[in-house]
Amino acid sequence: MQCPKDKNVELTSSLLADAMQVQCCPDCKGTWIPPEQYIEWKQQQPAVESTLPKPTLDVDYATSPLDARAALCPDCRHYLARAKVNLKQPFYVERCPNCGGIWCDHGEWEVLQELGLHTSIERLFSSEWQARVKEQNYAERERQATRDKLGSELAEKIFELAGLLENHPNGDFGVAYLMRRFDR
Repeated sequence: MQCPKDKNVELTSSLLADAMQVQCCPDCKGTWIPPEQYIEWKQQQPAVESTLPKPTLDVDYATSPLDARAALCPDCRHYLARAKVNLKQPFYVERCPNCGGIWCDHGEWEVLQELGLHTSIERLFSSEWQARVKEQNYAERERQATRDKLGSELAEKIFELAGLLENHPNGDFGVAYLMRRFDR
């Protein structure tokens, strides 16, 4: 079995998470997780509700230089689909849409574990998850634009006020008041 990122390197057998049989690249240190092994391992794990990590979350991780490289499944030779894990230093996890095998570049599995996403990797590829990532990206860009226009100090006050109004039963009255003030 060839490494999906470095086609000239043969994958070698290894263990991941102390119980899952995987194939590792001795060169790039990436890991191929066969679908059967992942499913079997996952069934033995406690159920964990995974939530979308904050895009500003800073995890001690250096993105692999091979992360952007397209890859073929080492099992069935289909192109691997990519799902973005949106952090301060984002990266992509790859999965074969045909057989369901998973490719993690060096260090990605550990980050997935740290975030509690390692037991629900398939969710990263769902349209619901990807829509939430896009929505989160948009919201963060909007917050950054607000900081750029108003300065950090005033922007933080605006964010705090918005949160208070969102959670107040008559918060819409407060928003209407502010809009009338600027509608003159």
